[in-house]
Amino acid sequence: MAAFAFIHGAGDAGWYWHLVEAELRERGHDTVAPDLPCDDDSAGLPEYADTVAAAVGDRTGLVVVAQSLGGFIAPLVCDRLPVELLVLVAPMIPAPGEAPADYLSATRYGEEPRQQYDDTIALFYQDVPSELAAEALKRTRGQSEARLGEPSPLRAWPDVPTRVLICRDDRLFPPRFLRRVARERLGITPGEIEGGHTPALSHPHELADRLEAYAAGQGLIPACRRRPGRPASG
Repeated sequence: MAAFAFIHGAGDAGWYWHLVEAELRERGHDTVAPDLPCDDDSAGLPEYADTVAAAVGDRTGLVVVAQSLGGFIAPLVCDRLPVELLVLVAPMIPAPGEAPADYLSATRYGEEPRQQYDDTIALFYQDVPSELAAEALKRTRGQSEARLGEPSPLRAWPDVPTRVLICRDDRLFPPRFLRRVARERLGITPGEIEGGHTPALSHPHELADRLEAYAAGQGLIPACRRRPGRPASG
């Protein structure tokens, strides 16, 4: 079966993935979701990637799944480990050498029509059950910006099959924006799932189905063992 390594977004924690992890483990898969040193001013993208690589250890059949800012870290992990599949969920999609702090201007984010939300719940957790959203807020950490202005050490997109999965109700990175960025930067037409920016909390079963389908599409899961779900395409 597959081993899934999960990378959380800015100022978050590995706990973000706990419902998806439980779902995949119930199906016989291995998972790991480390806390990145995102509140450490001395840590940058290389240290984040090192943290993930250390947590993965010697696991094989590896699927790396990254959300939001995790999209900057995931391709660096692919340079460190024998990754079989990379899945970006509601992601930032970096260009080689790009600094995270430059991402919004480089992708012309400001030109995209979108509503403004000043409330954290309304922006990130609008479709997450209230008690779960409250717990998520308790577990968030400060995101250090000390090194987010540094160019990424990424030199080229890794030679790893890549999928992009966007959320139809994402208020931070609207579908229209991510469809364009995925097409321009990776030449990929994204798959789509219901939910806002945090689908691992709002739609964990559906997200687990899609991740398992992607892994099956790469031959990492025998067809007879996969739970019926969405097709692996997209």
